Amino acid sequence: MSKRVFGVNLPEAAGLLLLLAVGLIYLFPFYWMIVTSFKTLPETLVFPPSFFPKQLKFENYLDVWKTGPFPRYVFNSFLVAILTTALQLIVAIPAAYAFARRRFKGSKIVYAMILAGMMLPMQVVIIPIYLLLSELGWINTYAALTIPYMVSPFAIFLLTESFKQLPDDIIDAAKLEQLSEGRLVLSMLLPMIKQIIVTVTLLLFITHWNDLFWVLIMTSSEQLHTLTVGMIKLTNTEGTHWQLLMAGNVILVAPIFMIYLFASKHIKSAFTYSGIK
Repeated sequence: MSKRVFGVNLPEAAGLLLLLAVGLIYLFPFYWMIVTSFKTLPETLVFPPSFFPKQLKFENYLDVWKTGPFPRYVFNSFLVAILTTALQLIVAIPAAYAFARRRFKGSKIVYAMILAGMMLPMQVVIIPIYLLLSELGWINTYAALTIPYMVSPFAIFLLTESFKQLPDDIIDAAKLEQLSEGRLVLSMLLPMIKQIIVTVTLLLFITHWNDLFWVLIMTSSEQLHTLTVGMIKLTNTEGTHWQLLMAGNVILVAPIFMIYLFASKHIKSAFTYSGIK
């Protein structure tokens, strides 16, 4: 029986306070980033720090935009993230369906090898991939930023497990209707796991939007640099201008935040997804 004091359910109130505290811990860095982006340089260095700027300095965002070809950085970030995510889904969806619903020789071995790929960070295979792309003449091209990421073990794994949860009756009914497998997947199965697909798409997009290591290794031309590389240019030998760096990070995070707001409903459904009922 729940203990109540003055009509308040103590376990429930304690749970809400704990969630509030955790939420504040996660949200505070974003608040600090936004607040700092509107400060002057002296305000960012003062101690104890102020939790709100004395005067909102919107010019910081204009100053960031002038430090380099930021429109080009934004274009490159969107192009690389969208193209790479699309390529990964084009490969992952049919592969996941095959592993989940088809039986072919060596399928378990191939699937195990793909899962093993999740354990290998890109840094482990960077040298052979770089040498291969150099032989192909792809260094300093968009191909070097996208093609090596075509296969996503994470996406294949998550979509495979989602396809496995679908009832066999749907597949049997489609066979009776003489539907082609392509039409079955596109018109029937994919809509049933759309929450998972939206979640996978968002996670893949965020991964490539935030990528810095691969872009630095594969490109030297400023025309191919992304926003993450542009953030590095906000530091110089004179020291870090924290207000500009935070303004740049707000620009970097804003598209992801907007996309999350749009897809949050699907993401929440994906985490509670348990098959077709």
